[in-house]
Amino acid sequence: MSKLKIAIQKSGRLNKESLKLLKNCGISINNGKDQLKVAVSNFPIEILYLRNDDIPQYIEDGVVDIAIVGENLLIEKQKKIVSIKKLGFSKCRLSIAIPSKYDNQSIGFLEGKRIATSYPNTLQAFLNKNNIKADIHEISGSVEIAPNIGLSDAICDIVSSGSTLFKNGLQETLTILKSEAVLAKSINLSAPKEAILSKLLFRIDAVLNAKNNKYILMNLPNDSIERVSKILPVLKSPTILPLAKAGWSSLHSVIKEDKFWEVIDSLKEAGAEGILIIPIDKMVI
Repeated sequence: MSKLKIAIQKSGRLNKESLKLLKNCGISINNGKDQLKVAVSNFPIEILYLRNDDIPQYIEDGVVDIAIVGENLLIEKQKKIVSIKKLGFSKCRLSIAIPSKYDNQSIGFLEGKRIATSYPNTLQAFLNKNNIKADIHEISGSVEIAPNIGLSDAICDIVSSGSTLFKNGLQETLTILKSEAVLAKSINLSAPKEAILSKLLFRIDAVLNAKNNKYILMNLPNDSIERVSKILPVLKSPTILPLAKAGWSSLHSVIKEDKFWEVIDSLKEAGAEGILIIPIDKMVI
């Protein structure tokens, strides 16, 4: 039987989030210490733990079939790979940062400057697009110290909170791209492996839909049902259950988490009481 080989980062935050996603998809992973390849007993996949920078090449070469990898890395490596789904975690941005002593934060500041980065291809594309000529110094690791040791005038690096930049006397000035973890695949998957991938995507969609939505229920007068139903974005229509109290019902629906605070006042004004928001474990649409 065919097995789908999936690569994830060997260590770090992306590793933990990737494993969490797979486990939420019902995939049992029993890791032995220092194992680089793990078989899964209840789903036809094998998990390979690889160095992050190597993953795009392994996908292109067919060593692995799919991978959970940072979108920024796919863009930088420029391999023949298909990004098929954004996964909503490990969000970051690739940004230009300059020493805090400089007031000039416009893109023109970069003209003729030296820029240290681990993302030379992405940076060069950005400079070309904006007709900026600068010297790119490719380095790996500890990019943020480059201006302090006189190696560069600016840096281009991954930023999450910005605390590392602040500690090194740098200020973020321009964002080149925003990134998050994505599911990527080889362009040469066989039909049996595409079928396995389709089943995996079905599970991933159910997990991601549940993460972004919440179950909402409330009590309200029967004459408010139509008004409240128009306020709530629902999949088809809300579920209405009669209460023991005459003239009242319980309304059940689904709402995107980030929309709740936008409509809460409207729900209360329409007569809703006892509003509850409950997490959803899985959601199949």
